[in-house]
Amino acid sequence: MIEARPGDLEQKEERLRTLFRSLGSAIIAYSGGVDSAYVAFIAARVLGERMLAVTADSPSLAARHREEAIAFAHRFAIPHLLIRTEEFDDPNYRRNPPNRCYYCKRELYGKLTQLARERGFRAVCDGANLDDLGDFRPGRQAAREFGVISPLIECGITKADVRELSRRHGLPIWDKPASACLASRIPYGMEVTPEKLRTIERGEDVLRDLGFRIFRVRHHGVLVRLELGADELRRALEPGMIERLVRAFKTLGFTFVTLDLEGYRQGSLNEGLPTAREAK
Repeated sequence: MIEARPGDLEQKEERLRTLFRSLGSAIIAYSGGVDSAYVAFIAARVLGERMLAVTADSPSLAARHREEAIAFAHRFAIPHLLIRTEEFDDPNYRRNPPNRCYYCKRELYGKLTQLARERGFRAVCDGANLDDLGDFRPGRQAAREFGVISPLIECGITKADVRELSRRHGLPIWDKPASACLASRIPYGMEVTPEKLRTIERGEDVLRDLGFRIFRVRHHGVLVRLELGADELRRALEPGMIERLVRAFKTLGFTFVTLDLEGYRQGSLNEGLPTAREAK
């Protein structure tokens, strides 16, 4: 990995501030994750009341993450709004194809661009960072279609940059584990339902309450596949913990409780795709 030279990060952040000054006003698609929280923080410092961080409240957003997003915005005086999105009204989203994220983002960006027009904001921005360009991200197509700006990408800011800059600003999200929508826990081709998402959310609350920090609950119908951080796998295999995990997840309705021996890795459900290019 090539480390940033001294001063590089400051220059990148100044470019980010300059970008927001040039926009004059903006709506930020704000999930409360590391990237969008940092973008919203900087936008608020540059634009003040001429920016608005907007969070999509839907079944795919865990209640815990919604409350964390609200708390962060309040703590750092970021203008914030919750809106309701209706991606479940779209059968294309529910049937969960490999480009499911496109349909979700199309719903979100449609709502945000309409809101921007109604309230006089000049731009809609998201929190995509430079590393996202190397991953399978169907939502990027929706961003292009709606003219959504990705300030972190335009300023050459990576995920590691966001974490370090957030740490320097004293933002509590700087070391927050990566978080994706709950629907990302369901394998492509298996229908997404609000009931499945609630089960996943409850399962991840179980893992959090048991002291795990890095994890995903992958919903495979009657089978649940638990992905844990590499340094937490050994603890999960302790006899007492195995019993607690099996009991908790069977209570949630799963017949089979499995532990993925490869541990947590981002986008593991993409491993079944021929290639990201072919899945688009």
